[in-house]
Amino acid sequence: RAADLQRAAHGLPHRPRADRDARVRGLHGRARVLDHAALGLPRRVVSVPAGWLAPGWRIEGVRALMSTREGGCSGGRFESMNLRHGLGDDDANVFSNEARFAEAIGAAPVWLNQVHGARVVRLAAADVVAGAPLHAADASVTTVPGIACAVQVADCLPLLFAARNGRAVGAAHAGWRGLAANVVEATAKGVAEAAECAPGDVVAWLGACIGPERFEVGVEVLAAFGVDPHGSAVGASSGSRHFRPGRPGHWLADLPGLARDRLAGAGVVEIDGCGGCTVTEPSRFFSFRRDGVTGRMAAAIALDAARR
Repeated sequence: RAADLQRAAHGLPHRPRADRDARVRGLHGRARVLDHAALGLPRRVVSVPAGWLAPGWRIEGVRALMSTREGGCSGGRFESMNLRHGLGDDDANVFSNEARFAEAIGAAPVWLNQVHGARVVRLAAADVVAGAPLHAADASVTTVPGIACAVQVADCLPLLFAARNGRAVGAAHAGWRGLAANVVEATAKGVAEAAECAPGDVVAWLGACIGPERFEVGVEVLAAFGVDPHGSAVGASSGSRHFRPGRPGHWLADLPGLARDRLAGAGVVEIDGCGGCTVTEPSRFFSFRRDGVTGRMAAAIALDAARR
């Protein structure tokens, strides 16, 4: 039987619909109705694992973090903070990990059906209702306190955005396809519009992803960024400086570097990042490219529910 979190929170009878939602949607929405702060109830004091990551910038009323492998209850290939269902991990463990993550961020994470595109969705109160549809998108923006924009990763780059005026936040999942499709620019624009501010008043943070020494790509990736693999510019200046020749027919790509260029082009001035490489640090991060079958980490950002 699926955990009916509305029942747990409000003392209601178990709803059969909770079982159906769990089967159909993998309980992606379970954390949405779990978090005490998002429900307007007293929040417990939660200890965030010391190894988790967070932006260096601080904006009043904005909460942001990224999980690592630390702090969960999953085992084996998913040890220990796996936050995604359907990968082979025990669902009960993922449920528990999701609950811990929601408590740590102090808001209700809204997960996305990530499709390596550039669609940005605006999250509202309807998205934290049990049974709400899962958006097929790679980025989200919200102005609603208590709702966390969240993305899941295991090599792709997570980005968190916040308006300096504290009116809007956003999160984006960016692999090379998403970057080439302008998901970064679209998310920055979405946060600026939602906060009614200029792009220069939006700050961004780059989480851990596959590093430039390990991200080997083929000619199709260079083409997606308009780089001529036979041109002299590869490895030199402009956007092509983020690709270095590797073994024959392959290049090493700098995903964070490409993202920073995109952010600057979108007018974002303050850009922070953690610099971690998911592939080379197996004790800290999940990596699909390294391990194949593995878990997922999450990065999330929210406006503090106490501001309501």
